Amino acid sequence: MASSSVPNAAGDALDRLCITTLRTLAIDAVEQAQSGHPGAPMENAPFGYLLYTRYLRHNPRNPQWPNRDRFVLSAGHGCMLLYGLLHLTGYDLPLDDIRRFRQWGSKTPGHPEYGHTPGVETTTGPLGQGLATAVGMAIAETWLAAHFNRPGHNLVDYYTYVLCSDGDLMEGVASEACSLAGTLKLGKLIVFYADNRITIDGSTDLAFREQVATRFLAYDWHVQSIEGNDLRQIAQAIEQAQQETTRPSLIVARTHIGYGSPNKQDTAKAHGEPLGAEEVKLTKQVYGWPYEEPFTIPAEALEVYRQCIPRGERLEAEWQARRAAYAAAFPDLAAEWQAFQTQTLPPGWDADLPHFTDAMATRQASGSIINALAPRLPFLIGGSADLTPSNNTTIKGAPAYSATTRAGRNFHFGVREHAMGAILNGMALTPGFIPYGGTFLIFSDYMKAAIRLAALMRLRVIYVFTHDSIGLGEDGPTHQAVEQLAGLRAIPNLTVIRPADANEVTAAWCTAIRNTEGPTAIVLTRQKVPTFDRTRHAPASLLSKGAYVFSKEQGDTPDLILIGSGSELQWAVAAQAQLQQEGIATRVVSMPSWECFEQQPAEYRHSVLPPTVKKRVAIEAAAPLGWRDYVTDEGAIIAMKEFGASAPFTVLMREFGFTVENVIATAKSLLSQT
Repeated sequence: MASSSVPNAAGDALDRLCITTLRTLAIDAVEQAQSGHPGAPMENAPFGYLLYTRYLRHNPRNPQWPNRDRFVLSAGHGCMLLYGLLHLTGYDLPLDDIRRFRQWGSKTPGHPEYGHTPGVETTTGPLGQGLATAVGMAIAETWLAAHFNRPGHNLVDYYTYVLCSDGDLMEGVASEACSLAGTLKLGKLIVFYADNRITIDGSTDLAFREQVATRFLAYDWHVQSIEGNDLRQIAQAIEQAQQETTRPSLIVARTHIGYGSPNKQDTAKAHGEPLGAEEVKLTKQVYGWPYEEPFTIPAEALEVYRQCIPRGERLEAEWQARRAAYAAAFPDLAAEWQAFQTQTLPPGWDADLPHFTDAMATRQASGSIINALAPRLPFLIGGSADLTPSNNTTIKGAPAYSATTRAGRNFHFGVREHAMGAILNGMALTPGFIPYGGTFLIFSDYMKAAIRLAALMRLRVIYVFTHDSIGLGEDGPTHQAVEQLAGLRAIPNLTVIRPADANEVTAAWCTAIRNTEGPTAIVLTRQKVPTFDRTRHAPASLLSKGAYVFSKEQGDTPDLILIGSGSELQWAVAAQAQLQQEGIATRVVSMPSWECFEQQPAEYRHSVLPPTVKKRVAIEAAAPLGWRDYVTDEGAIIAMKEFGASAPFTVLMREFGFTVENVIATAKSLLSQT
């Protein structure tokens, strides 16, 4: 942007009118809803106005234009700032939706929701998540640029902007992600920090006295400090941040929450409640706003904002012309770009998947499968939170992503599970990537908020969770997952798969790759487990149905059903052999995924678990919560009802009841009951 377009320090009359229009829209929407957060939109309207009308490369008529700049409102409670900008600049967000802020059926929920409101790049609200997700978006831009751009043909070239708050920077996930962003030198990530020094409890001094600018300098960020209501300073700071190519940028802006409110500015009362009718009137007087009717949008202001439409169409048209020239010069790459945009899996993507015969840990099988998929799925990228050798997540022969190797496919997230989860979300928000991240199942707790948001946004993220139970052995109860499976299964839209053997792992990965309706958690063992002879048992591909008859009973109907998941299926199989020798018709069901099973028609589910067969035993080395949906009151659950212990895994399995003998005894006890 040329310096001649930088506004005056205080802004001219038309700038002020546009900013006030944005502020009053937010005030009126919150007041009408009698719910919401007016303070943040009031303080950050100058930044929002400048960004959307002069700097952000976006097309309101095509919110998904691939080369658009991204804007993430990490302080999602201030969503009326974003909704106001989207309406004013011409996105498909009618004024009626602004009037129905936070109401049933509107496009203006209480925090921004990806896929719900045109122009919202990611779901935000849990503080820190937006900023960490934006790091993933910035990584995605650098990766795509390195992969697709050629000299004279820049197909990918955009910025990721963030508006964050004091609360965002207090959250640990922001620290994790920003530390990594500095290490990776993400120079096209620009963060505007609204330093209003107010929290819900009062002054930030109560709990947050650190020197933020110094912290970010230590992260190796480019840092500027400005007055957040000064248009010239904002504009110059954005331009200097754009010129800084080797470091991410933080603009520390001294702002005033509830700007202009005579009695609530710079107080916690401006944060999360309507101003009140009298304070609204007084605030509008301070602004010099002459209109009594709420939701008034002066024509002169609307004309300025709506210039974003022809500007955006021109920017996209210029890019489309570049894309056409790119396609002529590099037809193969252009075809790959198109496949990426449409999330089309290439023909034969699963042609090289291995078939296993030897006993092995399911984490080991997963590593082999990743390396069979990687050559045919170029956008399968990922890594681990400093557990790469344990999680088996390395794509062999591929470089690591770094500040100097942008097209690397192996990611080192460091000991930052929470940031890893959010960064994976940012990658997945660039449709076409298939990002995966690995850690121990126990540490999924550290990333639960990011997993939940991935599920809420229905993102194709794959989690590789290893060391799934007491089966990890000597590391003891601090590392032995007990309650994690139940917690993950409780998250809507998240598919949890716990494969029983190596060939079920293959099927699990295929299911995850095909799943474009939400994230998938593949839960794997540290210890070796048998690889079953599929000529004697049902094919592993049936895993996609969630549960299947692994080995049938002798006779027409079973007396008993043994249900196993993961490493515990082996005890059900061994018990079946002995029980059937004694004339007890026993069916074994492998149940790796409750979610996939629930998606099947009732006829199929009843064929696997006939409602007439009440005697059932479920076996899983995890908390029993939820198993009663599949094991009737006449059945039994062999599960973990306490924390584990430090000992070899064979000892732990025996001591906690995961043995053939205990399964048989439990089954016979059930059958003896009338």
